[in-house]
Amino acid sequence: MCPKCSLKNIIKIGKRRGIQRYLCKDCKCKFQHKRRPEQLQKIIFEEYFLHRQTLKQLSAKYRKSISWIMKQRDEYIVDCKVHNPRPVNLICDATFYGKRKDKLGTLVFKDNEFKKILIWKHIESEVVKDYKYLKEELIAYGYTIQSATLDGKRGLYKAFKGISIQMCHFHQKKIVQRYITMRPKLEAGKDLKKIVLRLTQTTEKNFTLKLDEWYEIYKDFLEEKSVSSTTGKLHYTHPRIRAAYRSLRTNLPFYL
Repeated sequence: MCPKCSLKNIIKIGKRRGIQRYLCKDCKCKFQHKRRPEQLQKIIFEEYFLHRQTLKQLSAKYRKSISWIMKQRDEYIVDCKVHNPRPVNLICDATFYGKRKDKLGTLVFKDNEFKKILIWKHIESEVVKDYKYLKEELIAYGYTIQSATLDGKRGLYKAFKGISIQMCHFHQKKIVQRYITMRPKLEAGKDLKKIVLRLTQTTEKNFTLKLDEWYEIYKDFLEEKSVSSTTGKLHYTHPRIRAAYRSLRTNLPFYL
């Protein structure tokens, strides 16, 4: 309802600083609804924790000081989670905030179909026992875990034994990228990158075939060894490309 003429002939005309604005088609008055403090606190809380907005970004968006943003974030009271037990396909991941020394993170289990967070736990480091704990909590609530998409951390597959598992494609690409960089200089690295880029667009059979073909071409290259200038011992000449290939080969059963 228009606050000036009290008529309801209004339309949306966009947002300012995240707040919806309206236009009254009768009196041409432009206005916005005032937010209740708890509503704004909820938005800031979700933008910070769920959408990974930094304090600096939120400060600029709402034109408030960083200390004010922190106060709104910290004063928001999270509603108790209401569970609706059902068969679910999980996406499991951990997010860390600040610097490594802060040891502040959250492990989240999300329902892939409805994009809803089912359960979470604040953590200092990413360890398998926390994944096991949340898995058992969900089962205790009555959920049936049909599958779990994981980041490939060692030991996680055993934590979900008996449950269908998929390796997160994003994490696998990042692992390979960490070893061969975004712009590999060697031909082996360039060809391996092309294969990885098609991970989400292929079948298990075709991806395996391409990986096998790549290995046959560069098998001798991967086995090359050099003498260390410091120890005088033999070591593999291209250890990073070997590590990238080994990661792909190890996680192959869990891609598709």
